[in-house]
Amino acid sequence: MDDSTSECQLNQSEVDFEFESNEVPEPFYDVDEQFVPKVGMTFNTLEDAAKFYKDYSKAVELEDAKEFGIYLLRMKEKNQNFFFELKLENDQSIKLAFWADTRSRTVCEYFGDVISFDTNYNTNRYNLVFGSFVGVNHHGQSILLGCALTKNKDIQSFKWLFECWLCCMGGNTPKGILTDQCVSMQRAIEACMPTTIHRWYIWHIMKKIPSKLNGYKRNLEIEQDMSHVVWNSHTKESFDRN
Repeated sequence: MDDSTSECQLNQSEVDFEFESNEVPEPFYDVDEQFVPKVGMTFNTLEDAAKFYKDYSKAVELEDAKEFGIYLLRMKEKNQNFFFELKLENDQSIKLAFWADTRSRTVCEYFGDVISFDTNYNTNRYNLVFGSFVGVNHHGQSILLGCALTKNKDIQSFKWLFECWLCCMGGNTPKGILTDQCVSMQRAIEACMPTTIHRWYIWHIMKKIPSKLNGYKRNLEIEQDMSHVVWNSHTKESFDRN
C-alpha cells in the first residue's frame, strides 16, 4: 500500500513478478522440474517421501500466489475501479489479500451503513482464512462488499484488512458491523472504526449456550425460556425483565 499516492492501491513494483499488458499467463503449475512428482518414483525412507511432497506443495503454492497476483492485475487493467491490495510473505506466499469489484464499491455507497464481516471459511489447500464483507440491500438480499484472504487471525492482520476496506470505500465507516466473538477482530475494529457500533452474530452466541449452560439441551423449558429472552428482547431493559 502506498500512502504517498492519491489512491490506495498496490504499486506494481511491489509485486515480485513481471506483468505486461499483452502477456498471456502460463499455466500456473510451472513448477521447477526437481519438485514435480513422476510415475514410478521411489524413496529411501518415508521421511524422504514426506519431504519431497512437502517441497512440491510449497512450490505449487508459490506458483498459485503468482497467478493470483497476475489475475488481480489483469482485473485492474480491465477496469480501473477494481480495487485490490496484496501482501506477500518473504517467501512470496500470500500473507494478506483484499479485493472488491466496481459493483461492490458502488452498492456500498447505498447499503454500507451496516455490514457483516465473516471469517468462518478456510481454503482447503493453503489454510488461508477467507473473509467476506457483506451488506443487505433494500430487498433484504445479501450483497458482497469485498473479499479477503489472511494467513493469521491476529489484530494486525484484521487492522490491515479493515484499513483496506475503508480505503476502498472512500473512508466511510459503517454505522454498525456484525462479527463473531473473535477478540482480535474486536480490537482491530476499535482501532480502525472507533465510532462504529460493533455487535456479535446471534447464531454465534446461541451456538455457545449448550457449552456454557449445563443441561440446556436436556431441559426443554430452559431452552424455550432462553429462546424467548433472546428473540423477544429488543432493549437491554426488556432483556433484564425477561
